[in-house]
Amino acid sequence: MSTLEQHYQAVRQRLNQACSAAGRDAQDVKLLAVSKTKPAAMVEAVYQLGQRSFGENYVQDGMDKITALSHLDDIDWHFIGPLQSNKTRTVAEHFHWVETIDREKIARRLNDQRPDHMPPLNILLQVNISGEEQKSGVTTAQLDALAAAVSQMPRLCLRGLMCIAEHTGDEEKLAQQFRQMKTLLSDLQGRYPQLDTLSMGMSADMELAVACGSSEVRIGTDIFGARDYPANNG
Repeated sequence: MSTLEQHYQAVRQRLNQACSAAGRDAQDVKLLAVSKTKPAAMVEAVYQLGQRSFGENYVQDGMDKITALSHLDDIDWHFIGPLQSNKTRTVAEHFHWVETIDREKIARRLNDQRPDHMPPLNILLQVNISGEEQKSGVTTAQLDALAAAVSQMPRLCLRGLMCIAEHTGDEEKLAQQFRQMKTLLSDLQGRYPQLDTLSMGMSADMELAVACGSSEVRIGTDIFGARDYPANNG
């Protein structure tokens, strides 16, 4: 068994254990393998182990892999980085999900640039649940208005919420943020019943996020190893 396979299986086992401890079905929590800066060959190796959903932070880095792995027709590409206006067309034309929407302007560009022959682009709204100034995401007060706007865009499909919780060792503080995200999603589901995704939790806080209701965890380094930085990270 390769080191990569060992790492992947260890993450899978950890996620299954987290679901079991939380009294949840493991099928209800998606593993998003964050493959940013890693080569296409590593992505394909993890794909061969059964993984289908991969997360990319950089448009060009992601496109290199999407092109190289175009023969894998059931791979699911998630854009999970900050998105600039001049990169929206590429994302709209090639990705299946965008998890970092916090501005109506970016959502509208993605809607207008999504090809008609493709299914609607799946959208998660990023919430700055910790209220940290340096973090992207809408405030809880802004969330309703953004959800209402995105829900009216025909080439987008609003699927749920995403957050990056505070980097803190205070587990109760983290749990409060995760529980608040779950409440926000539940409130929105009353108006938008198609919402089914709550993306929260990474390597350090996966178990707590699953216990608090996450339906997708984003794991990179624990699968692929330490990240490399692309020369052009646009």
